[in-house]
Amino acid sequence: MFSRYRKSPDGQKPAPSAAVGAATPSVTAPAAPAPAKPVPARPGPSVPRPGAEAIASDKEKKRRERLMELKVELHRRLLDNLNLAALEKASESSLRTEIAAICGEALEEMSVVLNKEERTILNQELYDEVMGLGPLEPLLKDETINDILVNGPNRIFVERGGRLELTDTTFKDERHLLRIIDKIVSAVGRRVDESTPYVDARLADGSRFNAMVPPIAVDGSLVSIRKFKKDKLGIADLVRFGAFTEEMAAYLQAAVATRLNIIVSGGTGSGKTTTLNALSSFIDHSERILTIEDTAELQLQQVHVGRMESRPPNVEGKGAVTQRDCLRNALRMRPDRIIVGETRGEEVIDMLQAMNTGHDGSMTTIHANSARDGISRLENMVAMAGIEMPIKAVRAQIASAVNLIVQASRLQDGSRRMVSITEITGMEGDVISMQEIFRYERLGVEPSGKIVGRFNATGVRSHYSDRFRQWGYNLPASIYEPIV
Repeated sequence: MFSRYRKSPDGQKPAPSAAVGAATPSVTAPAAPAPAKPVPARPGPSVPRPGAEAIASDKEKKRRERLMELKVELHRRLLDNLNLAALEKASESSLRTEIAAICGEALEEMSVVLNKEERTILNQELYDEVMGLGPLEPLLKDETINDILVNGPNRIFVERGGRLELTDTTFKDERHLLRIIDKIVSAVGRRVDESTPYVDARLADGSRFNAMVPPIAVDGSLVSIRKFKKDKLGIADLVRFGAFTEEMAAYLQAAVATRLNIIVSGGTGSGKTTTLNALSSFIDHSERILTIEDTAELQLQQVHVGRMESRPPNVEGKGAVTQRDCLRNALRMRPDRIIVGETRGEEVIDMLQAMNTGHDGSMTTIHANSARDGISRLENMVAMAGIEMPIKAVRAQIASAVNLIVQASRLQDGSRRMVSITEITGMEGDVISMQEIFRYERLGVEPSGKIVGRFNATGVRSHYSDRFRQWGYNLPASIYEPIV
């Protein structure tokens, strides 16, 4: 079956060589009188190089195809020979040894010869197929990757440093990709098929997983994985990365410690959850915190934390537990603070009521492009929840519940910045009044594409300065002074 991948002794393919040899005299014969001219000497050194690159690329492609074919066949044999029920109890070293032994026997039986490097690659990929997520496993282990985006079996992108790039990783075919998707979702009691063509799940390491399969996904299954960060980034880390300044950090520490209700706003991938995690580091360890999320991502650094995760309906359409259900139940569990990973629907009503009824210091994130857009988004969510309230009453509810909006953004060069810190100060007529305390000012773009900018105060004194002082946070007036 695999004899066509075996190399001949001279490494050449016999069939096309005759044709090439026949064509060679017709090319070289007219070249004989050429030495008298200086021109023909020029193509001599330049012609072989692109040819060599093309040959090397072709060889690498064939090598990958060869290994992929072998992997498919060997994986089938592994499933026939391995005791799958005993895999959970087997140690990694013994399992690797067993896989290597089965593969060695199979390769010998198929008369396939591989070098040491190819054997190592094949054994590792087979281990990933059996115990991990196949071709995705090396990407999940790569600490520099934030997101993995699969557009069908042959196009896998990753995000590094805020930039997307195409990888050379592929699946064998659509069936291979669907098998890996099914392996992920079945581990968490979900299913995905034509009747339910999309699914949300959480991987064993905490990474967020979303998939959509044909016929909804037209050109092959779509998968997105937001990787779980093992390292908890604190405020000091974000200051060091240039996400904001020490003055802004001092202000945020006072805001969190004095129990202001905070919303972190931003677009997809702007760093909302990371910012929320960092802000939570300022919460006192004596407080009881309850977190509510669709997919558990928050990594709070306190001792007294109760985590809740919503649940979709089962295959019969029953058993769903929404964020609103969790939030209502959380109000009966004596929380000091409630943190909702992302507010995107009717749970906004309960969130605003919680902020207004003694649960000061609560936090959540929303998708919006600015602080003012964030307020509009809250209004729209209240309207979509079906609550019949005059717009002025809705805005009054928001103005009394929310104290601070922190706007996060991912810039064109991939960097993430806290571009605005805005306070909500009350109502002026039918309009919510707001004041910006800090902002990020863009100054230009370097030739490399890196954005040049600076953080600056607006010159407006905080509306909550007296509150800060009463709680023992005496922020110097200089942090509100703009850079001229």
